[in-house]
Amino acid sequence: MVSPIFAALDFPDLASAVSIATAVRGEVGGFKVGLELIWNEGPGAVEAVGALGRPVFVDAKLHDIPNTVFGAARAIGKLGPRFVTVHASGGTDVVEAAVAGLAETSPEAGVLAVTVLTSLSQHDYSSAGFRGTISEGVGALVQVATAGGAEGVVCAVSDVATVKMAAPEMLAVTPGIRMADDVGGDQERIETPSGAVTAGADILVVGRPITQSPDPARAARMMADSIRNDL
Repeated sequence: MVSPIFAALDFPDLASAVSIATAVRGEVGGFKVGLELIWNEGPGAVEAVGALGRPVFVDAKLHDIPNTVFGAARAIGKLGPRFVTVHASGGTDVVEAAVAGLAETSPEAGVLAVTVLTSLSQHDYSSAGFRGTISEGVGALVQVATAGGAEGVVCAVSDVATVKMAAPEMLAVTPGIRMADDVGGDQERIETPSGAVTAGADILVVGRPITQSPDPARAARMMADSIRNDL
């Protein structure tokens, strides 16, 4: 992998996404294609981004009954993703269904189980009716992901230690990555690139700090350099 950074192509149109992806592909390890781009441009957006020669992480966040998740994962697998996300809170059967569906059409791809969104603070988490701490919740969801056969989990950097303690072999994929002088935006639990790697994160998902920069390639390069220089 060129870099542990995956650029999040959160755009409403394919032209913008491909333009940015083309500019930064030499500086990143892959791309994330999420709901905004897929719902605006259709599933073909995944294939178009994948044609640029980097792994694609389809952030579908599947969360439904197992049969529906199986069918959706099987369909997404036809598009050639490297990773597909499913909500671990759906339970072990849902994660298993995603793994099985994806295996039918894309046996080299893996499922990433989403734990607790990085946009949620402890207050938000508790207000939604969840008991205990976010860390405790993440620990429980990692067990679900492991039992369901997921390749990794999506979590905040602050939860990576919990993930690795529960399942050392699990990939830890971390959004909420910002340089020290970046604005957090709607992300509550954030960390710097080098801080994320030091914590044990395997893949760093970075959106606006790269894609909304006046020079996206330079922004991606600076993030990658910060990892190399600080470690």
